[in-house]
Amino acid sequence: MLLHDTALIYGRCLRQSLRSRLALLFGLLMPLLYLLFFGPLLTRLPLGGGASSWQVLVPGLLLQLGLFGAAFAGFAVIVEKGQGVLERMRVTPVSRLALLLGRVLRDATVLVLQAVLLVLAAVAMGLRAPLPGILIGFGFVALLTVSLGSLSCAAAMKVSTPQEFGPLINAVTMPSMLLSGLMLPMTLAPAWLDVLSHLVPLRYLVDALRDAYVGSYTSTHMVYGVLVAVGFATLAVTVGTRVFRTAGA
Repeated sequence: MLLHDTALIYGRCLRQSLRSRLALLFGLLMPLLYLLFFGPLLTRLPLGGGASSWQVLVPGLLLQLGLFGAAFAGFAVIVEKGQGVLERMRVTPVSRLALLLGRVLRDATVLVLQAVLLVLAAVAMGLRAPLPGILIGFGFVALLTVSLGSLSCAAAMKVSTPQEFGPLINAVTMPSMLLSGLMLPMTLAPAWLDVLSHLVPLRYLVDALRDAYVGSYTSTHMVYGVLVAVGFATLAVTVGTRVFRTAGA
């Protein structure tokens, strides 16, 4: 029943996304702009680690896509909550886990497809990375989306208006972007900032994905990145399901 319920919610949400083609386009626009206008600035910088500038930038942009795409997923929950759609779903026998999973899996599908387009554009601009590393990158995008999408939906269940939700999400996403090293490796930062960045889970995913893009699949960064990604996703789905079950009860 869980698989059946999840498939129903997933199909409904995916059809909604496919009808909003402009949203799909603009969701990809910001990482593409960084790729086009920020990437060439890095080509002559000594980034360290033996990686090319594209092998440093593109993994960060993939996770940036997941970060901002998933963090604002809760806006759809606020809309459905205001229209009474969500409450009508919650009085049915449908699994509360399915109500959450259907949404976040739709978000993961959309963002992975956008990530594929971003990588193709990066390859056209000069990115060279091993295929297994690229595929690992899509896996990290999916896990990050499930994690942040679950927490975003949980937060949306707790707030009343979009005016409350927007500043809350910005207060989380901006420090995460700046402290995780999405744009540049945190090893270039002062020592105190590098230490502080290790408190941000996204930092471990960024380091792991950059290793994957240079073909290092068994490094310490990769081990920590996988553990953090899987653990964070498990925790976030658990929290999100609990909120969907109890909010407003």
